[in-house]
Amino acid sequence: MKNITLGRYLPYDTWIHRLDPRFKIIAMIALLVCVFQPLPWIVNGFLALVILVLLLMSRVKISSIFKSLKAMWFMILVILIFNVILIRTGEVLFTIFDYPIYTKALLQTATIAVRLTLMISITTILTATTRPLDLTYGLEFFMTPLKVIKFPAHEIAMTISIALRFIPTLLEETEKIMKAQASRGVDLKGGTFKQKINGIIALIIPLFVSSFQRSEELANAMEARGYNPSGKRTRYRTLKFHAGDLVGLIVTTVIVALVFIAIYNPALIGIGGLV
Repeated sequence: MKNITLGRYLPYDTWIHRLDPRFKIIAMIALLVCVFQPLPWIVNGFLALVILVLLLMSRVKISSIFKSLKAMWFMILVILIFNVILIRTGEVLFTIFDYPIYTKALLQTATIAVRLTLMISITTILTATTRPLDLTYGLEFFMTPLKVIKFPAHEIAMTISIALRFIPTLLEETEKIMKAQASRGVDLKGGTFKQKINGIIALIIPLFVSSFQRSEELANAMEARGYNPSGKRTRYRTLKFHAGDLVGLIVTTVIVALVFIAIYNPALIGIGGLV
């Protein structure tokens, strides 16, 4: 769990790290919208290549992305089972006990798995290259207009930032509790169904207690430093757009434009026969 990067800031000095957090939030949303569009496989491959380049530029380990996907394998397996039962279109690929398995069911499951992988990769790039405080400033900037209707923009932005920051902390705490319980003879992997339930309870209860303790310590620390969410706030560091943000905006715009051209006019970029 210590190698999982989602929610963990990596203090490198790369071009992506130096980008304005407001632009990175916009770029993340734009890429997520592209990922969840009905695209041909060649365009999905293009998006995967773009995201792979971004991962390498931000110095995020590819292995950490797949480790972040471990918790989703069960969900993907359930989706596969439902697709095999419900989707009865396409060609028959093979049969299991005289039950035909159609290509459409497998392709649909593969598409969902690819989208989940790309989604996690994009969000990991954002959290790994953006300081939690900068991410708070960026989210608050976009929610500022809502202050007209008394929307607690700063409080919501701070809550989201703290939640993202505590993801790796909770993962590390879970690993420590698992090792501690294993040393006490609790079998978290094998055993009967009842033993597995008892093992899960032995893991969840200490994790909840630890989470509440950390929350209380954080609240006390913020209060001791005079934090007042409703007070007028000043900032030592202000966010400014730079030339690198303009380059990133142009590149993102081109990528999004190519994706939507592939959706509505694929022949224009030469993939009409591949859709």
